[in-house]
Amino acid sequence: MQSWPYPNVKHVAGFPRPLHLYDTADQKVRPVNVTPDARGEVGLYVCGITPYDSTHLGHAATYLTFDLVQRQLLANGHKVHYVQNVTDVDDPLFERAERDGVDWRELGRSQINLFRSDMEILSVIPPREFIGAMEAIDEVAEMVQKLLEVGAAYRLDKGDIYADIRATEQFGYESNLDRATMEDFFAERGGDPEREGKRDTLDALVWRGAREGEPSWHTSLGAGRPGWHVECSAIATNRLGSSFAIQGGGSDLAFPHHEFSAAHAEAALGTPRMADHYVHSGMIALNGVKMSKSLGNLVFVHKLTEQGHSADAIRVAVFADHYRADRDFSDRGLAAAEQRLARWQERLSNEVSEAEALANINELRAALADDLDTPRALRLIDQARGDHEGLFADAIDGLLGVRVFAES
Repeated sequence: MQSWPYPNVKHVAGFPRPLHLYDTADQKVRPVNVTPDARGEVGLYVCGITPYDSTHLGHAATYLTFDLVQRQLLANGHKVHYVQNVTDVDDPLFERAERDGVDWRELGRSQINLFRSDMEILSVIPPREFIGAMEAIDEVAEMVQKLLEVGAAYRLDKGDIYADIRATEQFGYESNLDRATMEDFFAERGGDPEREGKRDTLDALVWRGAREGEPSWHTSLGAGRPGWHVECSAIATNRLGSSFAIQGGGSDLAFPHHEFSAAHAEAALGTPRMADHYVHSGMIALNGVKMSKSLGNLVFVHKLTEQGHSADAIRVAVFADHYRADRDFSDRGLAAAEQRLARWQERLSNEVSEAEALANINELRAALADDLDTPRALRLIDQARGDHEGLFADAIDGLLGVRVFAES
């Protein structure tokens, strides 16, 4: 699947600062493992969209978080292998297409195109590999077969295959949730606890046998289609190896999605831990109310830009709060971001010494290396007295993806 164009990422002067991120599994901030894989690269996998509605700002904020991650790694001189999936085969997509009287494939294509456009507008660095579930059917079937072979999965009627949560001793380590909370989230977030015949109510579907009226593919498992969690397990590990540096997504993916995608990979491949870091971005609310399709209070990136708001102001508005926080987006906050950008333009038009500009760049690097502390980073820019031949403006662009001057 085609990604979107690579933005112009500015060179960042100053000294590299090792990136530290909060790991959901270990529940602490610690250094990112930048030990390169066999190809000399740092592996980054971020779960992508299910393309049944336009990309709203809650989605965009997650991808902006991992754009920051990639920018810090690149500025430190690391090569990054970034992979992202698209769940272009799933029940929500089919249900929306049926509701709207359109073909589910066409709906998926249109929403993927909107997503690409929004990411390009926001200058998000694209994944090297942008993989749809339909492209990975055989890969998923192969991983499910491995799960069956090691006794980590079992067959039920209708051709369905489930993974056993007891297949790995550490199940639950990624999300750190108690059983009752897992059960609640599993039922709320696409699980099927009432499915008859399962060994455990939390066991997750890894292969859905063919049903009349539903798309299916013929594989070694029989006709059917992938489960959601194992899709990411296969796509990630087939490109980044059985263990890699970072798996990322929104905080609502910590359970069940990331817990299960890790468990499936670990059981099938015999690795103790799929990702060294599990990193999650907080949820976005609109004027104090969580953005939700059911509530109809979504803010869309392309609508904001059509209204004349710049991508740079949108980024500054999102970065005003820490990425891990559940935070608010409002017209007031966007206006404040636009005013902030105007002040930066005025201040950075002043010329200061190279030493002062480099000192500011190093402080900016330090703030972002500390678990992407964007509020601190923005305050540092607020306090700058000026720039030296565009060095600081280029660093802001390179590290934050924010153009202080549109022509820079």
